[in-house]
Amino acid sequence: MDPHPAEFVREYARHAIATSSQWYAVDAAEEYRLDADNVLTFRSSIESDWPENNTVYGQLFLSRVARSRVSDRGPAVLLLPNWNAKWHGQRGLCEWLQRIGITVLKMSLPYHDRRMAKGHERADQLVGPNIGLTLQANRQAVQDSRRCLRWFEQQGFSMLGILGTSIGSSVGYITLVHDAALRAGGFFHVSTYFADVVSGGLTTNHVWESLRHHVTVDELREYWAPVSPMPYVERGLGAGKNVFMVYGKYDPTFLPELTSQMLEALRRTGASPRTLELHCGHYSLELSPFSYIAGYRMLTFLRSSLMSSAAHS
Repeated sequence: MDPHPAEFVREYARHAIATSSQWYAVDAAEEYRLDADNVLTFRSSIESDWPENNTVYGQLFLSRVARSRVSDRGPAVLLLPNWNAKWHGQRGLCEWLQRIGITVLKMSLPYHDRRMAKGHERADQLVGPNIGLTLQANRQAVQDSRRCLRWFEQQGFSMLGILGTSIGSSVGYITLVHDAALRAGGFFHVSTYFADVVSGGLTTNHVWESLRHHVTVDELREYWAPVSPMPYVERGLGAGKNVFMVYGKYDPTFLPELTSQMLEALRRTGASPRTLELHCGHYSLELSPFSYIAGYRMLTFLRSSLMSSAAHS
């Protein structure tokens, strides 16, 4: 056992950020299976201690164009839901994207729905007081996402986007930065560091209560930096990538000051993300009229970014 675990984790995190292109690197899965119900499964690149978590599930919503072609199948989006989302969550959003001509694969995040650890009712491994497990689970989420993108490419989809909500936004942003195949990223809720959301957010207060007597926010920010969006901002989004960020002015989970810091950092590096601030909170973004406004604007963004690019490619 390491006599200085804090220093070990700190150095591990620094190395992970410095070599993140390798830390998040992953090959395509050896085998992908798509069943009659349009559920895609494949083996995760990371073997966790829970066998049920090691199979990745994705619900596929094929566009009309994609159903009629075997190559050049139009644009596609990988959708990453919020923390503790259910199997049928965000189905309406997937169907709307499908109707406007964009194929969607909604991936189950690690430890969620069919991947949930036996005996558990929540995905506390993805956001929890076990610092190392949270690191592993979020790294797994990014690598699983990239394996989904490789499947899209194998199936003849070339104009690819990613759409994330809450923690799916964090995972999605990191995936966007590290994967050259992505052309557009849409994000509901925006923040900086994983630790700041956990320590200051209403939804994750119980996680911070388990940690605060053992670690400071500054220390936790260092430990979880590799799975936070902020350390990768200075690297830029990459040429030809478009981003749209939607957030609530009164969000008690992804605090507004953290959203402002993230947007300011992006603009300092020369990025020009499109943004939409709504007068709502975190979960109220899912309620009308905010959900209609946010959904319409996001659909418009993804259609413009991916379908116009496809027309000119």
